[in-house]
Amino acid sequence: MTQPTEPLLPAPPHRRDRSLWLGYAGLCLLAWVLYGVAGTDWQRGGLRAFDALYEATWNLTPAMLLGTLVLPWVRRLQRLAPPWPLRAALHVAAACVFALLWHALDFALSWWFFGPDHAWATLAQQLLWRSAWAVFVYLAIYLGFSGALHARRARDAAVSAAHAESALVRAELAVISGKLNPHFLFNTLNSIHFLMRRDTPAAEQALLGFARMMRYLLDSRRGAADRVPLREELDFVRDYLALESLRLGSRLQVQWSVDDGALDDEIPPLTLQPLVENAIAHGIAPRVAGGTVRIEARRSAGDGTLSLQVADDGAGCDWPPPASRPGGRGVGLHSLMRRFEMDYEGRARLDVSTAPGAGFRVHIVIPQLELHT
Repeated sequence: MTQPTEPLLPAPPHRRDRSLWLGYAGLCLLAWVLYGVAGTDWQRGGLRAFDALYEATWNLTPAMLLGTLVLPWVRRLQRLAPPWPLRAALHVAAACVFALLWHALDFALSWWFFGPDHAWATLAQQLLWRSAWAVFVYLAIYLGFSGALHARRARDAAVSAAHAESALVRAELAVISGKLNPHFLFNTLNSIHFLMRRDTPAAEQALLGFARMMRYLLDSRRGAADRVPLREELDFVRDYLALESLRLGSRLQVQWSVDDGALDDEIPPLTLQPLVENAIAHGIAPRVAGGTVRIEARRSAGDGTLSLQVADDGAGCDWPPPASRPGGRGVGLHSLMRRFEMDYEGRARLDVSTAPGAGFRVHIVIPQLELHT
């Protein structure tokens, strides 16, 4: 059987920050190379290229180091979420601080390597243009980190929503798979009670069928990604129909059309029984004359899919049902629809065909390619 697939969880914070810093380092390296290429006099050869890379290192290293302080600042602003006038004022102040720190770091390095006269001369010469560049670099780094954090939160929100939807579907399916309709249980036990008085062997067979159903239900409470062979699901449905026949008698007619080559195909447990139960409860039982349930299973040799169909010739209905109408077939079928939307990587589908007076048909297509690769 196919093993359950573990949900994709967000990476640990330190690993997620590592990818962010690697991206920042890559952009810094790219800026360094482009600065060096732009400042190279290619007609004068490799010496000028070395000088250009030296200038790139000297001019960009302070900004790159100061850029590492912008990420915690971005996180703090996003956490506080101040109103936009205050946010604009904070950005102006932060840009000024960024420029002052850049000047201070450059001044200190110039003093260290070349002496105070060179440091003061460089500061006076580059004060205006470097201040303008500092504002531009601060905004570029801020927008880059801010966009990356916003994208991460959006992705985390989408993953959380998908996990919540998956949990909701699993919860709804647990309700479907965890118990049979209480009316069915009551009617079955009541029918077996009457059989014990007039046909003990038939009552024993009914009890054995009922025990097999309970065993299948217990075995089926595994996980959303578990699979069972089609033959096991069909055996479960046959036991269910046999017990329903104790109550409905000749009012319930069943037509089978099952491809023997599809019996080993795997499907999610309790795929067919809720559909058959719906067909009987809403299409057959309400009619005095009863009706017919048709169950089909076909293997498509062309695209490697299993086609399942459960139909009844009952009254049918408008589909989808109005949101204001409680109960009915809607809840269980919508749960199964979401089950197949989220399972099989979206390759499975469940379609409903019905109209008032035209019966009710559910068609399921389940891919089976994995079984033959």
